Amino acid sequence: MTSWAGRTAAEIAAAVRERRITPREVVAEHLARIELFDARVGAFRTVRAQAALTEADEVGARADLTELPLAGVPVAVKDNLAVRGESTRVGTAATPDTPAAQDHVTVARLRAAGAVVVGLTNVPELCVFGTSEGVYGIVRNPWDSTRTAGGSSGGSAAAVAAGMVPVALGNDGMGSLRIPAANCGLITLKPGLGVVPAGISDGDWFGMSENGPLATTAGDTRLMFSVLADSPDAARPSEPAPRRIAVSVRSPLPGVTVGRPYTTAAREAAKLLAGAGHEVRRADPPYPLWLGTASLAHWTAGTSVDARGLDPRHLARRTRVHAAVGRRFVRSVREGDRRDQLRRRMEPFFAEHDVLLTPTLARRGPVAAPWHERGWLRNLLVNTTYSPLTPPWNLTGWPAMSVPFGTLPGGAPCAVQLVGRPGSELDLLAVAGQLEELRPWQRTAPLA
Repeated sequence: MTSWAGRTAAEIAAAVRERRITPREVVAEHLARIELFDARVGAFRTVRAQAALTEADEVGARADLTELPLAGVPVAVKDNLAVRGESTRVGTAATPDTPAAQDHVTVARLRAAGAVVVGLTNVPELCVFGTSEGVYGIVRNPWDSTRTAGGSSGGSAAAVAAGMVPVALGNDGMGSLRIPAANCGLITLKPGLGVVPAGISDGDWFGMSENGPLATTAGDTRLMFSVLADSPDAARPSEPAPRRIAVSVRSPLPGVTVGRPYTTAAREAAKLLAGAGHEVRRADPPYPLWLGTASLAHWTAGTSVDARGLDPRHLARRTRVHAAVGRRFVRSVREGDRRDQLRRRMEPFFAEHDVLLTPTLARRGPVAAPWHERGWLRNLLVNTTYSPLTPPWNLTGWPAMSVPFGTLPGGAPCAVQLVGRPGSELDLLAVAGQLEELRPWQRTAPLA
């Protein structure tokens, strides 16, 4: 008997459209896998078992079943996006346990395309940090359960890496898609500003946060992106074309180094792309000295806005301190022009290069532990030193991807980051697809 858990979204949707399997059978298989493995992984805050089976039957009865790009595909949704009939807790006890009256627009687009939401995934409180844990549990990396899955889309990434769903929905304000994707061996795309509807929180962290897919293949990433962006043409692969690619292994933050396995991965990926016909050369982006302080100001100010109206007695101490630090920056961030300055500074670099290739992370993800019970400064240092390479592209609002490439000692995944100018999402996906062909990776963690 064919098992559909662990298959790609494209394979599942094709089988459902051809009526080789029903949406209920697909969803039931994935629910069984969730029941088997999630106690070890901690990916889900809530699983919609009965509701998902009912909705799978509704998909199977749709008159347009044969036209649905995600027909019968189980998806997981990050717990800061509204799912009709479910509460949105954003990783905290400070939010109300009130069912949402309607879906977030991205969830509605997935459902319209035939996807079935099987559950909402765990996040760090208010989606602040690059480790996913809190009052709803600790999310562990399916490849190495002693390590975090990353954050803040950690639950969504862990669910895909463990084969509990083929694709998941997350979002990225300082690297929150790319960090867990890199930890968990997935491919993800943070779209550029305005390409996919945001509406994630009050102001989307001043426009830095974007919704995007988490998947195991470039094809599934492209497929889900086409649905989220409401752009059917994006589902078709682009023709390979030579591109000017800059490779950089320099950390944007002075004093923060990038570990050897990560620099090695970026250099090896560059060699493969050069062999595939791209023009590749070493070139470092002109990161300004004030990048670290600008990132901290935007990061904390966004949390301060999100924490307004919440009872601080129900927030972890690290969250309260983060929000308190951010209060002094809200006005300067809202009225300032640091993001415009950074864009202007980077534009000449991206006029000379089509794609920037870097490591995604600087070092291995932290241990899976109750980081929400530890001090703010300790959390700040851990997050900054392991993920300095993702925040600049939230500040610019430009598209960026994480692509699995190679392994770390012990067998956990390693990854590289691809960054492009505004509107280059399909170019980045094309390069990611080439890397997938040149250096195939194991799609899901070997759980047993």
